[in-house]
Amino acid sequence: MTENKTAVVQADLTCVKPYGDALNDGKVEMAFTLPVPYGEEAEECAKQYVKKMGFEEPNVTYYCELTPGYTFFVVYGAAQATIDYTAIKVPKVEGTVMDRVECGEWIGENVGRDIVVVGASIESDAHTVGIDAIIQMKGFHGHFGLERFKNVVAYNMGSQVPCETLIAKAKEVNADAILVSQTVTQKDIHIKQLTKMVELVEAEGLRDKVILTCGGPRISHELAQELGYDAGFGPGKYAEHVMSYIMQEVVKRGWQNKPAIADR
Repeated sequence: MTENKTAVVQADLTCVKPYGDALNDGKVEMAFTLPVPYGEEAEECAKQYVKKMGFEEPNVTYYCELTPGYTFFVVYGAAQATIDYTAIKVPKVEGTVMDRVECGEWIGENVGRDIVVVGASIESDAHTVGIDAIIQMKGFHGHFGLERFKNVVAYNMGSQVPCETLIAKAKEVNADAILVSQTVTQKDIHIKQLTKMVELVEAEGLRDKVILTCGGPRISHELAQELGYDAGFGPGKYAEHVMSYIMQEVVKRGWQNKPAIADR
């Protein structure tokens, strides 16, 4: 009996475009709202707009009135632009990522003391989902938070915490790292608040005396570094990613003997 195997077609990584029904067909699904009245003219408007975006063969599969004068669309189109995947270079957090148990053992063997971190959602951000996912014992999506890590002491200060209060807590508990979470990102408010945090840490003379990290749905390592943080953790990153970086950074900075923040 002859085994029927389907050959896997390898894409040209120097010329990448979306895959829908077939390789390189460029098919993309997009959803958007236009400030136009519902009707056939609205459907045609959406098609023409998608064409101007560079997509061919636009197909409106669904549209409805949101409120008088506004129409929501789901449109398919064929993208023409391509990307050279091989030329992409993304800044990444350096170091080996270990799981929860490995982190605890590594800290005991290489640091020889508890690592202390403080975290919060700062300023106007009232959402704790991000900081809770990293610090709370239950964690998120099957990944336990730092409260469950051996040889880690983590303080979760919650939401809407003024930057000054978070910094004061870090000094009080002699923290190795400050974790800043920003979930609300409308009108780039997260940029303003993250920048304020860095400026206050610098004003306190602590910038080189504490590991400063941030995280959130629109945070990348590259953005974090641009804003003055040591590392950034976006979607798909959990407590083990954060602690793996912090504990290795502690050793790199020679803080095993836990000097007070003022003496680092």
